[in-house]
Amino acid sequence: MRISARNQFEGTVKSVTDGAVNSIVAIEVGSSVIKANITSEAVKDLGLATGGKAVAIVKATNVVFASGSAKIAGISARNQIAGKVVSVTEGAVNSHVVLETVDGLRICGSITNEAVESLGFAVGSDAVALIKSTDVIVGVE
Repeated sequence: MRISARNQFEGTVKSVTDGAVNSIVAIEVGSSVIKANITSEAVKDLGLATGGKAVAIVKATNVVFASGSAKIAGISARNQIAGKVVSVTEGAVNSHVVLETVDGLRICGSITNEAVESLGFAVGSDAVALIKSTDVIVGVE
C-alpha cells in the first residue's frame, strides 16, 4: 500500500508503555526516537513489542518547526528532532520545508510562507521539528 503522508520512518520498537486506553510506542529511527500515542487495542492488533519493526507515519501538515538547534523546554510535544534545513520549496501560500538530522533522517513539514520568512529558514538553517505523539500513526508490514 502506498500512502500520501510525506514522512514514513522505518525503525525498531524501543519500548511500549501500556495504559488502560492508550499506550506510548517509542520507535528508534537511526539516532532519533519517535513516540506515538496510540490506542492499547492498536498496539495489540499490530503486535507491537520491543525489538519489533514498525513505521512511524506523520503528515507534513502535522510537523511544526522552530528555529535554532536546541530542543525546547516547557512544551508538550514529545518529539523534538534537531537538524538543518536542506530544502525549502515555496508555493503560493505554503512551503514544504525539509529538515535533515546528522545521521540522515529527513522530516518534511508544510508551513506558511510567512512562517518560513519569520523563522529565517533557508538551506543550512538550524531547526527543530516538533511532532505531537498523537499525530504519529504506527504501521507494520
